Formats: sequence, C-alpha cells, structure tokens
Amino acid sequence: MNFPENLRYTKEHEWIRMEGDIGIVGITDYAQSELGDVVYLEFPAVGTKVEQGKSFGTIEAVKAVSDLYSPVSGEVVEVNGELHDKPELVNQHPYEGGWMIKVKVQHRSQLDVLLEVAAYKKLIGQ
Repeated sequence: MNFPENLRYTKEHEWIRMEGDIGIVGITDYAQSELGDVVYLEFPAVGTKVEQGKSFGTIEAVKAVSDLYSPVSGEVVEVNGELHDKPELVNQHPYEGGWMIKVKVQHRSQLDVLLEVAAYKKLIGQ
C-alpha cells in the first residue's frame, strides 16, 4: 500500500496535497481498497464553500456508500470531472488521476491538525 510522505491525512481517510494556496483532495489507497470498486462519486459545484471535518460529497462503491470529508475549510475551485465517466481512477490511482476536488484553503493552520504519514499508518495498523 502506498502512503506518500508529502501529504497530510484525515482520520476519515482523505488526503490533501498543497500546491501554493490550493489543496488537492482525495481518498487514501487504504480507503479505496477497503471500499472496493468505486462506481459513482458526488461532488460539490465549483464555488461551493467546504468546512474542515464536514462532508463535501459521497463515494459509492460495490461494498458501501460513504461520505467524503474535507480536510480543510475553503472554496472549491476545481472538481475532477474525469471521475464522472471513470470513477475507477480512484481505485487505480488514488493519489494522482483519482484526486477529487481542489480547494482554495482558507486557513493554512488547519493543516497542523491533520496526520502526517507515520500517524496515519499507525491509525490503520500499518
């Protein structure tokens, strides 16, 4: 299983990678493997405000439907439209092509409460 060092993680299994003041958000390799084959995703529209720890959408897989939780507060500036036709990208490339939303981060200090890779691995028993 892959756990990139340059990401921060939530206890709900989302990740965020910062590029300037934009946070790119997705779910972890662990989360996609637990869910099974992803078949549908629902995201907010560009311009929607998201709040740290609150649901920003849903992910439907063969095994379950789950909420997606925002690692930070901010405004959605881009949605990965490719996932509409190819939801399997979340399973195949959770940290690259399977990203979900990009958020203009409101409070960069919110990253400090997220997990670094060692803490996330401990959370999932790795």
